[in-house]
Amino acid sequence: MSVLPEPLQTCERLGHAVFTRGDYNLNIVCVRNDLAPEPNAFDDFITVTYRVQNKWHSIWYPATTDPGRYWLLHPMRLEGTAILKPGQYRGSHQIGLHKGKPALVQVGELEIFRDNDRDEHLDPVGETRRGYYGINVHRAGTNSTQVNKWSAGCMVFKSSYHCDELMTLCEQSSELYGDRFTVTLIKASDMK
Repeated sequence: MSVLPEPLQTCERLGHAVFTRGDYNLNIVCVRNDLAPEPNAFDDFITVTYRVQNKWHSIWYPATTDPGRYWLLHPMRLEGTAILKPGQYRGSHQIGLHKGKPALVQVGELEIFRDNDRDEHLDPVGETRRGYYGINVHRAGTNSTQVNKWSAGCMVFKSSYHCDELMTLCEQSSELYGDRFTVTLIKASDMK
């Protein structure tokens, strides 16, 4: 078998499942920039890696895996703004709608931190909680430049076109493997 593309090598090294069998068996891996994060920037990636006729395809989309500045300063919930904890969440999302637009919506438990100091710096530390928080994979605007209100903890594409491309792949994949998708979040510092 050919060498796994990044970020699947990192996933495998971290002990996460990697889907290598069959065409369009999607590996959706989000990569958080923990090396030099910008609090309101699309400085992370949502990646999708899959095989077609034994050839790997890996696409990296500019995105955020962090809440925007607005929600850090004005949390929706009293206990603070959600920040997804790195890890693999098997079957956690399925095709649905986020504010009327196609998205991957949370249907399985996720683990989060709560940032409640109401400043614009991300604080993914301390006690975590596991549950259902409406942390979806969705689009921002046509080509957004800042996160702001686009994310209150979701994984958000900078460009709506990129989200549309992923959703087309998810539709193809769902015909073969069902409509539940595994979402994995890794840190940039975990990659070699």
